[in-house]
Amino acid sequence: MVLLKFELTFQLISHNVWREGPETSNFTLDYAIVMMLGEFYVITFVTAIKITIDWLRETKRASRLKKEQLETELRFLRSQISPHFFLNTLNNIYALSLEKSEKTPGIILKLSELMRYLLYDTSKRLQDLEKEIMCVINYLDLEKLRHDDHLKVRLNISGEIQHKKIPPMLLIPFVENAFKHGAKKNNGQVLIDIDMSIKNDFLHFEITNDLAQPTISKISSETGGIGIANVEKRLRLSYNENDYKLEYGKQNDRYCVYFKLKVG
Repeated sequence: MVLLKFELTFQLISHNVWREGPETSNFTLDYAIVMMLGEFYVITFVTAIKITIDWLRETKRASRLKKEQLETELRFLRSQISPHFFLNTLNNIYALSLEKSEKTPGIILKLSELMRYLLYDTSKRLQDLEKEIMCVINYLDLEKLRHDDHLKVRLNISGEIQHKKIPPMLLIPFVENAFKHGAKKNNGQVLIDIDMSIKNDFLHFEITNDLAQPTISKISSETGGIGIANVEKRLRLSYNENDYKLEYGKQNDRYCVYFKLKVG
């Protein structure tokens, strides 16, 4: 390239091929070195632009692939909810059918209402908080039909719940968990406390239940165990760390879950 530049300058422009340096019409070593350094600067600059463009394009592609992967994983986690939920509910119906219980038709009716919600109201990323709370209430009614006087549920809802959004089927696993650790392991009286409130654009959800010594049952409802773990994964994929808080564990003779989520 330096030799080509020298010949073109000498033949077409001027015999003084090095105007910015000592006047010369010869191809010297000094001329070649200086011209090479000049071309090196140009090549380096162009290469830097090319590398930057490639890096930006690859970063954008990686970001898009990561987003698609997260969306795929989130859809998979949401698709797990319905089978897991129906498995537990069908186990309840099966247990009642063995006893030839008159409560079986009522439970099937409640289950159909929940299925309607799952089929038509959970396809969106966010759902009205009011509908999600109604789903929780229907599930509680379903369990009350089974347990009768053995189960006492205290539900308290406060704050402005209208026009608030929440991922669908996010609260149900906590309620299921309360029955798994309480009502389904106890033949005696079981108390479940649920408190939901809206404060400063945050949903505060707290549920506690009595713990009891396990009893032998015809149906084991602990198959799967994806409930709360599923919720944690969904939260990590959908929200920033400052937008939610989830704590759960045993406290004295009760099992407690505290959940805080930004819904404003």
